[in-house]
Amino acid sequence: MNRVVFNQKGGVGKTSITCNLAAIGASQGLRTLVIDLDVQGNSTHYLVGEVDAEQYPAEAQGVSGLFKQTVGPRKMRQNPDAFVWETPFENLFLLPSSPYLREIEKELEARYKIYKLRDALEKLAGEYDRIYIDTPPSFNFYSKSALIAADRVLIPFDCDSFARQSLYELMVNIEELQEDHNPELQVEGIVINQFNSQARLPGELVADLADEGFPVIDRFLNSSVKMRESHHEMRPLIHLAPRHKLTQAYIALHNHLERRPRKQRGR
Repeated sequence: MNRVVFNQKGGVGKTSITCNLAAIGASQGLRTLVIDLDVQGNSTHYLVGEVDAEQYPAEAQGVSGLFKQTVGPRKMRQNPDAFVWETPFENLFLLPSSPYLREIEKELEARYKIYKLRDALEKLAGEYDRIYIDTPPSFNFYSKSALIAADRVLIPFDCDSFARQSLYELMVNIEELQEDHNPELQVEGIVINQFNSQARLPGELVADLADEGFPVIDRFLNSSVKMRESHHEMRPLIHLAPRHKLTQAYIALHNHLERRPRKQRGR
């Protein structure tokens, strides 16, 4: 199952949600792959730290290498698994990002390579139980590629008025992509992140979204300095602080998603 975490607004917790849900699944025995499609490489840094550019040239590593080879001779192409890295965490693997993604985006778009990630994940389907895709904060070639390749999409929401406004455009973009490219894509739900139950505004925003029919998942992720510590230590919460309140909230969200049955079309 391929799950993409996407929002066109930055700073809503895409990387934190992607990596922590993936790490929890891996800790429960699921062989899990994280794909970092954001040129900033936050998921890459979170899971493996700084990348040695001399040892791993940007144009050949991870996702950029995977995409770059699609514009070369077919006989020279490697299996997608050749670009996957191990992480320090059992059952957790990474297709890392690199700055080179920015340089090749226009070429890939011009050559209409929008389906190449989907093709690669079809080849990897038997290798991993779960695949999580972290995306850039824009509706660009890479985020579209992810949505085309995914079965489900999670939408982080950080209880901000601006985030609410951007949500309308985001849902329209997803609906158009479903219609044009991936009718099987399911909006799995909106993940409420940075939730403060003591403040009035977050509760009101969440209630408004539910009243408008948005698929809000009722497993909220609270604000905590522990997440910043997790980023700094480059250790997902399940490995840094398994008993912490925020870790338990992530576990509850992960287990809730795993228990939800796949929706049947036409119902």
